[in-house]
Amino acid sequence: LPERPTCVVKHFLPSSKCPIPVEIRRRLFNREVEALKKLDNYDLVPHLLSHFEDNLEFYLVQEFIEGHPLNVELSAGHRWSESKVFQLLQEILDILDFVHSYGLIHRDVKPSNIIRRKQDNRLVLIDFGAVKPIWNQLLRSQGKNSNFIPVEYTTIAIGTPGYMPHEQHRGKPRPNSDIYALGMI
Repeated sequence: LPERPTCVVKHFLPSSKCPIPVEIRRRLFNREVEALKKLDNYDLVPHLLSHFEDNLEFYLVQEFIEGHPLNVELSAGHRWSESKVFQLLQEILDILDFVHSYGLIHRDVKPSNIIRRKQDNRLVLIDFGAVKPIWNQLLRSQGKNSNFIPVEYTTIAIGTPGYMPHEQHRGKPRPNSDIYALGMI
């Protein structure tokens, strides 16, 4: 880019432990690209600078967030004050509220995906590789008193053990799945 911003290049590689077909990798890649495009006007998620596919491999170019991951601040045996916990909750809940308002579930909220930005000490949510649209489609029930009922969808279980709630593990993530992960932090 002309202004030469410092950036991060995320290279999507197939896992040797669990090979994923290229069609699925492309779909997950495109889902992350679309999510980052939707969230581009928000300064507490990284901005997408570019994306491309080359020889069946996928690349995202994103704004580099200078700072440190939240797990650096969370040391075992160190107890936070109530006000510090409230501040953390408020900051992350504001970000999740914004993400959810665009119909997205992050699905991988954990300390290493939250960066304390150096320039202003604000928290930034990164790594939208597990992002999932919120299924908000409704189905009209049959019968005399027809009502709309939510359609249940099942998806692949993506997330980090210890932060992933049961419904997400069963392939039924909801916005509150991200809230659960924040509570585990």
